[in-house]
Amino acid sequence: MNRLTIRCCVQTFTAWCNSHLRKAGTQIENIEEDFRTGLKLMLLLEVISGETLPKPDKGKMRFHRIANVNKALDFIESKGVKLVSIGAEEIVDGNVKMTLGLIWTIILRFAIQDISVEEMTAKEGLLLWCQRKTAPYKNVNVQNFHLSWKDGLAFCALIHRHRPDLLDYSRLSKDNPLENLNLAFDVAERYLNIPKMLDPEGIPFTPFLHLHFHYQHMVNTPKPDERAVMTYVSCYYHAFQGAQQVDVMVIMLECVVQSLTTRQSLVNVPNGILMLHMTGTEQEGQAPAETAANRICKVLKVNQENERLMEEYERLASDLLEWIRRTTPWLENRTTDNTLSGVHKKLEEFRSYRRVHKPPRVEQKARLETNFNTLQTKLRLSNRPAYLPSEGKTVLDIANAWKGLESAEKGFEEWLLSEMMRLERLDHLAQKFKHKADIHEEWTRGKEEILQSSDFRHCRLNELKALKKKHEAFESDLAAHQDRVEQIVAIAQELNTLGYHDSVTVNARCQRICDQWDRLGTLTQKRRSALEEAERVLEKMDQLHLEFAKRAAPFNNWLDGAREDLEDMFIVHTMEEIQDLLAAHETFKGTLGEADREHAAIASLAAEVQNMSARHQLSADNPYTSLTAAAVAAKWADVKHLVPKRDQVLQTELLRQQSNERLRRKFAEKANTVGPWLERQLDQVTAIGMGVSGSLEDQLNRLNQLEVTATQYRPHLDELERTHQEIQEAMIFENRYTHYTMETLRVGWEQLLTAIHRTVNEVENQILTRDSKGISQEQLTEFRTSFNHFDKNRIGRLTPEEFKSCLVSLGYSIRNDRQGENDFRRILTIVDPNNTGSVHFDAFLDFMTRESTDSDTAEQIIDSFRILAGDKPYIMAEELRRELPPDQAEYCIQRMTIYKGHSSVPGALDYMTFSTALYGESDL
Repeated sequence: MNRLTIRCCVQTFTAWCNSHLRKAGTQIENIEEDFRTGLKLMLLLEVISGETLPKPDKGKMRFHRIANVNKALDFIESKGVKLVSIGAEEIVDGNVKMTLGLIWTIILRFAIQDISVEEMTAKEGLLLWCQRKTAPYKNVNVQNFHLSWKDGLAFCALIHRHRPDLLDYSRLSKDNPLENLNLAFDVAERYLNIPKMLDPEGIPFTPFLHLHFHYQHMVNTPKPDERAVMTYVSCYYHAFQGAQQVDVMVIMLECVVQSLTTRQSLVNVPNGILMLHMTGTEQEGQAPAETAANRICKVLKVNQENERLMEEYERLASDLLEWIRRTTPWLENRTTDNTLSGVHKKLEEFRSYRRVHKPPRVEQKARLETNFNTLQTKLRLSNRPAYLPSEGKTVLDIANAWKGLESAEKGFEEWLLSEMMRLERLDHLAQKFKHKADIHEEWTRGKEEILQSSDFRHCRLNELKALKKKHEAFESDLAAHQDRVEQIVAIAQELNTLGYHDSVTVNARCQRICDQWDRLGTLTQKRRSALEEAERVLEKMDQLHLEFAKRAAPFNNWLDGAREDLEDMFIVHTMEEIQDLLAAHETFKGTLGEADREHAAIASLAAEVQNMSARHQLSADNPYTSLTAAAVAAKWADVKHLVPKRDQVLQTELLRQQSNERLRRKFAEKANTVGPWLERQLDQVTAIGMGVSGSLEDQLNRLNQLEVTATQYRPHLDELERTHQEIQEAMIFENRYTHYTMETLRVGWEQLLTAIHRTVNEVENQILTRDSKGISQEQLTEFRTSFNHFDKNRIGRLTPEEFKSCLVSLGYSIRNDRQGENDFRRILTIVDPNNTGSVHFDAFLDFMTRESTDSDTAEQIIDSFRILAGDKPYIMAEELRRELPPDQAEYCIQRMTIYKGHSSVPGALDYMTFSTALYGESDL
């Protein structure tokens, strides 16, 4: 098998397989690949056999595929087909030759083997069937399944024999094989559901299911592939199987007629359809009466059959002629509603006539002719006269009527095509008119409203100039659209000339477009004039706006400043300040006349603009300022209204300041008396506290006298408090007539009382110290003098450096080394235990007293307790009660801790710890 043959078989067998697989909703594209899984091979066998194969394996492994292919091969062998050298492995491996051999075996078994003609083989029977079907046709001589089919006439003859309505064989020529083949294949595919399996030119094509095949070269191939042609022809056989049975009956009838004529044996009638053996006259042993009866029955039976055929012919002829009579006027009718849809409707009706109504009538006509020929043959064989149909129902009458029908049909078809072309032209023009009209109307939509709009009357000058430029551009665009309008009018005129069915609507729309176009032109001119006039007026108004802005802006600023000054919430504290405000206000009132004249000029400019705006219906908005004449007028009215209010406020404030001035003088007069008195009293207390004169008792007496004097002076301070309350209520915060404030006087009074009490306490402590330590008055005076000398600020305390200098001046020895520094720090912890950084006179006096007198120490008290205890390190409670007064003995017993030494006895008390705690050297 060469490559060309393989290619042809692949294409043909693929198409044949897909013609069956389509019934299952699938297809193949590559015959050697798509059958490798075995799934589609099993599906193909199920479709063509109508039986169900075993359930396929769903896996994708090689052994799954081999199993599926084996199931298909087993099914084929179960149908009595012997598969030689075809194994599942070759199909799974994609062996194209083995795959084609398998498909050819399937075709032979399920498509060709069932063909049976006169007990011949399938191939010979199919060939005989083709020969008999094409015998009456000119230029057709079917002798094989290759060269006899190259010119295409044999295919066309098969189609015409069974469906003469599908093609006109008389117009075909042997010289146009390609045309013949294309016609046969197209008709078979379209009307007989036989897919294309052969390609006239060998050009690839795409069937309606998008299957891509390349079929055999029928014309350009010296010898087409026999199997491909045979496969394709078998499809014709199955399609016309019913017609074949009719032909077999005709063949049988011809054989019967021939045997009756020659009195020959009928045993050899093809396919054993009729098995009769006529030998001479009646059979031997048959009675004469019986023979006569049989003869009469036979003659009557033949006559009855003939009459039935005659009646059927009359009925079929009448029905067919009546249908032709009804159909011909419809085909001769050339009227339409002048619309493309109406013509399309007639075309659909005509196609329905061709596809639905006429084919049954073609079959009816063929059956009528067959019945007529059969009837005439039977009559001739039975020695009856020939049948003469009723008037007008002869075969010739029917043929003439049919010829007239086909003539009307042809004319109707030609008229439909020409009418469709004319109406398509009209429809195209109508669509073109509608398209251009839609575009034009879309372009003009809203244009009239824009042209009639008074939008420019609310524009500023720069916006108006922009609108003018925009209008000039619109005018250019309007001129450019003139050609479109002319085209629309020309199309409308052509539609009227050609008799368009809806010309009334077209004319109405065309007229609307023309009228609108005229209105657009008129409105364009009017708008241009209005824009030019508005531009002139706006330029004048623009000058007025600019002048208004130049004058209104500074005047408005002046008004804002004036209103701000008039409404200013001033705060004054002196007469001079309120008098300055009054003078400034008087100066401001002197400028109101000039301001009133400026306002009048500004108002006149605004009024002129408003008049022009109202007269020309233009916008009065000022592009140079947001100020309006009304706003300026309102501000000017506010200023004039605020002037008298400011006068009243200033006069009220003047009276308030005069009252405040009196309060200041009253307070100052009293404060200037109380303040110096307090200072003198403080100086006296300070002088007494310095201890520079008199004894401590004298100092104490003078301090008590000062305290009595201060108490008697208290009413003067109370009077100042009342005056100060009045000042506070009057919101007076300063007084230039005195430097004393109520706060300083209160502080001075409190300092006076505090100084008296503190100094009294200090003097009393000094007296107590002197009496308890036995210090003389001269020592106290020396200590005070030294302390005061180093108290430079007279604050009653010394810094550590001043304290150190004071100690040195009193003869206290402090070395200038590390030991001396440590000794001084120890002294500081005594006189300044809280580490405040200063030494008061009381602490200084206490330290100097202890340094100057003999004082008890913790060691002295311990020695005294040791004597009472008889040199023991502890003391008993009985010893304390025996040697000390009861209250002091109980005091010691309650505070002494238990002695815990090595020689302790029950009830022993620790007098050492107790003595140390008395002087602060340990915790009690």
